[in-house]
Amino acid sequence: MYCTKCGQENAAERTACSNCGEALMTPGMTPPASPAAGAPVPAGAVPTSGKATASLVLGLLGLVICLAGIPAIILGHMALSEIKKSAGRLKGDGMALAGLIMGYLSIVALPVILIIAAIAIPNLLRSRIAANESSAVGQVRTINTAEVTYAVMYPKAGFSSSLEALGGAAPCTSSPTTACLIDQVLAYGLKSGYSFTYEAQDADGDQVLDTYFVQAVPITPGTTGMRSFCSDETGVIRFTTSEVCTRESPPLQ
Repeated sequence: MYCTKCGQENAAERTACSNCGEALMTPGMTPPASPAAGAPVPAGAVPTSGKATASLVLGLLGLVICLAGIPAIILGHMALSEIKKSAGRLKGDGMALAGLIMGYLSIVALPVILIIAAIAIPNLLRSRIAANESSAVGQVRTINTAEVTYAVMYPKAGFSSSLEALGGAAPCTSSPTTACLIDQVLAYGLKSGYSFTYEAQDADGDQVLDTYFVQAVPITPGTTGMRSFCSDETGVIRFTTSEVCTRESPPLQ
């Protein structure tokens, strides 16, 4: 027995539709009068399938978020089946079809996106590493220049006792403990994916710091940088890829 409202097939003994709850005709009942041929159907009288609407929305979303295409496909097929069984009492087949198409397109595009990501991400990582290494070399060079300037400004002290002594919070007033020669971020020893360490010594015992050694090491080796860099009072910047950078490491070309 078919429901006159939604078209759902029901068991013969049922008195109400299992899908929509509409009363079913039983033997002896008078069928409702059919509208006159050619009579216009009131606007909005035929409801739109909710599944079709959901499929369309998820299909659109699937063009941005690929995984949304899967429920769009499922709901699209369910909507088309529901509309077909309703015998014209539900509409929205076009919306369901559009949701299906966009859902399948999003699924087809997923492997392409994954391939592009597999190519792009390593390239982006290499670019980031190169940029961090270039910045680290520049910061070591800045420290070397700052140390020469510091030694001229404060000859009784020689080189600075720490990186913090080369910096100073703004507004900065120059002094042996805050020389205002490097930015405060570098003075704290962390910048652009690298950690900077510094030590100075009085090699001849005259109370003047006459040697220093600065190192720049990747915070996360292999991710923020591949090489470590170092330098000393000679101003020569050296590097290494497999061990701690020392005064004997090869010079940077």
